[in-house]
Amino acid sequence: MSHREQTFSLEEVNMETNENYTLFLHNDEVNTFEFVIETLVDVCRHEPNQAEQCAIITHFKGKCDVRRGERDELESMMVELNRRGLSATINLN
Repeated sequence: MSHREQTFSLEEVNMETNENYTLFLHNDEVNTFEFVIETLVDVCRHEPNQAEQCAIITHFKGKCDVRRGERDELESMMVELNRRGLSATINLN
C-alpha cells in the first residue's frame, strides 16, 4: 500500500479559506478592559471569554490578532473599532 503525503504552504491554506488578512488590536492607555471587551463582542462578534483573552494579550503584548478573514469584512470592523476609539490595523498574512 502506497501512502503519499500532501503538504500545503500557509499561503495556500489561507487562499483556500479566504483568510488572507488579520485584524490586529493595539494597546492604548485610554480605554478600560470592560470597554475593549464589550467592543470586541459587539464589533468582532467575539464570545465574552475570547474578547477578555484578546484584551489581556493586547495589554501585555502590545497587540493581538482579533480576527482573520477577507479584507472587506475586516476593514469594516477596523473602521468601527477606530471610530469607537480603539487602535486597529489590518495586515496581509
